[in-house]
Amino acid sequence: MYYSAIKKWDIADGPGVRVTLFVSGCTNRCPGCFQPETWDFAYGLPYTGQTRAEILKALEPAYIQGLTLLGGEPMELENQPVLLELSAKVKDCFPGKDIWCYTGFTYETDLRPGGRRHGPATDGFLEKLDVLVDGRFIKEQRNLMLAFRGSENQRLIDMPATLAEGRTILAEYGRER
Repeated sequence: MYYSAIKKWDIADGPGVRVTLFVSGCTNRCPGCFQPETWDFAYGLPYTGQTRAEILKALEPAYIQGLTLLGGEPMELENQPVLLELSAKVKDCFPGKDIWCYTGFTYETDLRPGGRRHGPATDGFLEKLDVLVDGRFIKEQRNLMLAFRGSENQRLIDMPATLAEGRTILAEYGRER
């Protein structure tokens, strides 16, 4: 897996101060994407053990609320195994911190068994997430007043509740801006 950037103090992609990993590779290619360079699976730097150590170190301060994964596309089948391993390590080392993941794929149709982005690592990866922000960015539905998402079709899914209840449960994070 490759990644384009690591932000160590992000306040835009989830609540609180966060560490954010921007992975490379995306087949969605949404019109109006804010980072089209990350569509290329080989863009940026290779993810290594040193990359993981840098992310874990950045998560250490008490003021860091959690990790956000976005891209590119974290839910591409090529990216999921590495992100499952990273998410598991984060949960082991920092059980009080949350993990958010942004995807252009839709939970019910793409990420569930039989979906086009469901693979061997998908279920384990989804189990590590606290919030999944799903849905393609749709330029015509862009809304700058939405909290933590760019277009009105995108949802904040509470993954622990969703997996426990067997149905999609939306997360509630503050008010719209």
